[in-house]
Amino acid sequence: MRTSEKPAGRAPVNAERPGAQSGLSGPASRKLPVSPRERKPALAALALLLILGGALATTLLVLRSGDRVSAIEITQQIGAGQRMTTAAMREVPIANTGVHYVAWADRERVAQNFARVTLLPGTLLTGEMVVSASRELGPGKAIVGLSLKPGQLPITLDVGDRVQVIYVPARGGEGGTQSRILAQSALLHKMRTVSGGAPSGQVAIIVDAKDAPVISAYASSGEIAVAELPGAR
Repeated sequence: MRTSEKPAGRAPVNAERPGAQSGLSGPASRKLPVSPRERKPALAALALLLILGGALATTLLVLRSGDRVSAIEITQQIGAGQRMTTAAMREVPIANTGVHYVAWADRERVAQNFARVTLLPGTLLTGEMVVSASRELGPGKAIVGLSLKPGQLPITLDVGDRVQVIYVPARGGEGGTQSRILAQSALLHKMRTVSGGAPSGQVAIIVDAKDAPVISAYASSGEIAVAELPGAR
């Protein structure tokens, strides 16, 4: 008799890996726990206040930009203690930002006063920059005229600058052989210029009255030079 053998069936998949579960169970199938988003209400409120504050400031600037006033702008350098002049002023319309600039309508009254500090071109004038009396042109001061040659003064000088007045002895001079300072910080009061704005050498300076005779004597013999003091205003 012919006996037929029953073919062996395929072994179950899990038979090769006893105890294995169906489906993926590795690290890729596991999701990390997600922490709930931390809320910071204080920071959110601060950001909202900053946004609102910026919008309010912008609105105020826009509203005030149409509210303009006529102020005084300085067009020429005016030294500390020098008289204000209308020739050194011009009218300029500006936005009313709350700063107390001197109004253009008061220019004639301003011209009767003096600069408290050195005023440079482009300065918008405020009341604190002007005084009614000058310490430079008051008692104890003198105005001395100098006729200087090229090399005895810088070409960068301008009215209102502070200068040193220096004795520079000539050969055979009677004032000694060593140079010395005659005035530490004199004010350049007036100056003639040539084409291009360079100084011609004809200047007037304000010095202490006690120094005026010596400076005038050395100036007459051509033994005077002036040095600019850019840091002194």
